[in-house]
Amino acid sequence: MTFEKDFKEALSFLPDKEKDKLILRLLKKDKILAKRLHFELVSSTSLEDKRSQMEENIKERTKLFDKEFYSVGYLNMDIRFLSGDITEHVKVTKDKFGEASLNLLLLKEVLKHNNPHIIKATPRKFKKIGVALIARAYKILVLIDKLDQDYLLELEENLKELGGLIVDNPPLMKMAIFCGLDVNWFIRAEIPENISEIYKHVRAEGYLSAKNY
Repeated sequence: MTFEKDFKEALSFLPDKEKDKLILRLLKKDKILAKRLHFELVSSTSLEDKRSQMEENIKERTKLFDKEFYSVGYLNMDIRFLSGDITEHVKVTKDKFGEASLNLLLLKEVLKHNNPHIIKATPRKFKKIGVALIARAYKILVLIDKLDQDYLLELEENLKELGGLIVDNPPLMKMAIFCGLDVNWFIRAEIPENISEIYKHVRAEGYLSAKNY
């Protein structure tokens, strides 16, 4: 949304008390903006500390996904909720590296603790979570590709571990092949320069939609 120059000027002439009231009213309606301003203006917690807190949260909650497992449908829902927390972290902190590293950690930890549950799922129940996991794997590669090349070294270990976990999950490995996801991109930590185009093509062809299986 864009604002006219006259409107901006009118706002600048508002009394300070009136501006404060308006800002507080707006912040009450925008939780993310309020958290972002608090982080930037007040919080003594560093970006790295916030990221570390998210990493611990991901590790603990993915363990609970295993201990409290009910079905792959609920597991998929739990993953989405935790992914939402990562999205909020990124919006609040503008943590571009964390967006890639935390999503990578999430998928790795999910498979690390829940591969047996996913493997045992019936084909009908597997297809929805399987497609979602492959889509997340693609998204991770695209996010990493947007970062400075130096960051790849920090993510290499988790990339290789994730690749191995996909290989260890036969139905997921089969779906990866069908969707054009080369697991060697993870195992070798070598992301194609055109990964964004590959991802767009795979999506456009409907490979990342469960209803097409």
